[in-house]
Amino acid sequence: MSQRILVWDIPTRVFHWALVLSFVGAFLTSETERTRDLHLMLGYLMLGLIAFRLVWGLVGSRYARFASFLFSPTETLAYVKSLYQRTPRHYLGHNPAGAWSIFLLLSLGLLACGSGVGLVLESGGELFEEPHETLAYAMLAVVFVHVAGVVVSSLLHHENLVGAMVSGHKSGEADQGIARHFGWLGVIMAIIIASFLMLYQPSGTSTAGIGTSSTHHEED
Repeated sequence: MSQRILVWDIPTRVFHWALVLSFVGAFLTSETERTRDLHLMLGYLMLGLIAFRLVWGLVGSRYARFASFLFSPTETLAYVKSLYQRTPRHYLGHNPAGAWSIFLLLSLGLLACGSGVGLVLESGGELFEEPHETLAYAMLAVVFVHVAGVVVSSLLHHENLVGAMVSGHKSGEADQGIARHFGWLGVIMAIIIASFLMLYQPSGTSTAGIGTSSTHHEED
């Protein structure tokens, strides 16, 4: 019998919403020199969050592990086709389309953060500037597709996927749920994130780097 079961552990939920806020914040603060330090801080936070998710994807709870949502292109195409037919197969964890968007977001986010660090260190001059901007916009595009997929899946499956990522619960068989919230790790994550945001100090590096492209254009 279907009942309310735990699917998403607390660390996965903390990561998800912290990544959303840090990416949106970093994207919105990328264009002016005035918000450069805030952009850098949020970029470093994103990098730390992605690093955590890569580890948690290997050792985390059942539905947080990458092994639980590795789908072939064939399976993914079949799922997308079923969406158009309005008869999608239900997945308790990530569905194939959502899984690919997650891997894309993690990959693009890691590359965007890496190119941002390259800009800050000036190891390549302006070498990283265009890739950094391109990667950010690519990540934004995937976010839009991901959000659209969540809306469509929620409607077709008659379940609130956004609410599930807040509460951690979905409807399913009793033996399909996870047993632990890992609340202690979620608390540690929240403390580390809050401490980083409060204690972060600008490095004092040269202003040539992230968020300066618009300034260059103004000076031309």
